[in-house]
Amino acid sequence: MPIVRFFSILGLIFFAGLLLPATQAGDNKRQRPAQWATPVGTQYNLNQMTPTLYRSTLPDSNALPILTRLNITTVINFLPEADSSWLSDPGIKQVQLPYRISHIDDADVLTVLRAIKDAEDRGSVLIHDKQGTERTGLMAAMYRVVVQGWSKEEALSEMMMGGFDGSSYFKDSIRYMMQAPVDKLREALASGACSTSPYATCNVQNWVKSADKP
Repeated sequence: MPIVRFFSILGLIFFAGLLLPATQAGDNKRQRPAQWATPVGTQYNLNQMTPTLYRSTLPDSNALPILTRLNITTVINFLPEADSSWLSDPGIKQVQLPYRISHIDDADVLTVLRAIKDAEDRGSVLIHDKQGTERTGLMAAMYRVVVQGWSKEEALSEMMMGGFDGSSYFKDSIRYMMQAPVDKLREALASGACSTSPYATCNVQNWVKSADKP
């Protein structure tokens, strides 16, 4: 995406963000794009992105009936702490994929998107971090762009103005999305490659392992 175009779009997003709080609730509902994630209840900042994908803040044991009702069969956690402290249902698979948003790379994105797509074959999926905004927001946006074919502008608009509360500090997410090679990510996701770069750590490790085999 050209830099001038990107910052023009970002300026529009920021300006719209200043206007939204001044509007009435009814106007907000009318202006909200239909394809954006929709709230599910009032707890855990829970939103439905697709028929089989949800996003939220860190749940607790009280969320289990909600997960059951929504047919959540996989919970993907972006935190360094496991979900086992609150999630005891053996019918719900726990996938822990922590990452640092300030050091995000294509391999991280591919790992998460592949985990989501694999899990969707078994049922509905919930992705979360602590606040449900930055780490979850970035991966939700990359799902929109790489898997669903949204433009970067559309995904950034939902990420920043979708009403997910929490921090509005999106510098690292914007930086990554600005340079993300969407076509290469899509190709790598389809081919099973671990990264878009042959020199990525995961590819080097795979090469070393194959070289060590007799």
